[in-house]
Amino acid sequence: MLNAVIYVACALICLALLLNLGRLLAGPSMVDRILALDTLCINSLALILLLGLSLGSPLYFEAALLIALLGFVTTSALCKYLLRGDIIE
Repeated sequence: MLNAVIYVACALICLALLLNLGRLLAGPSMVDRILALDTLCINSLALILLLGLSLGSPLYFEAALLIALLGFVTTSALCKYLLRGDIIE
């Protein structure tokens, strides 16, 4: 029963990833593209966590933690570049 729910959730998250990719490619402004990239990172993180639950391996949870950290740093750097035009002052 739990495996069926995980597969349905994975399918829905894959659909959300495709929709986010569409927003990333066709976003009218740079802010929309940055938000789509951040949402893409969060959805891929959820997909990796579901895969870790399905397989029962703790290695996937560590990878998800690294991707979450990388996504936060990337979003922060892009927003800072968009506001000031320079990342490192």
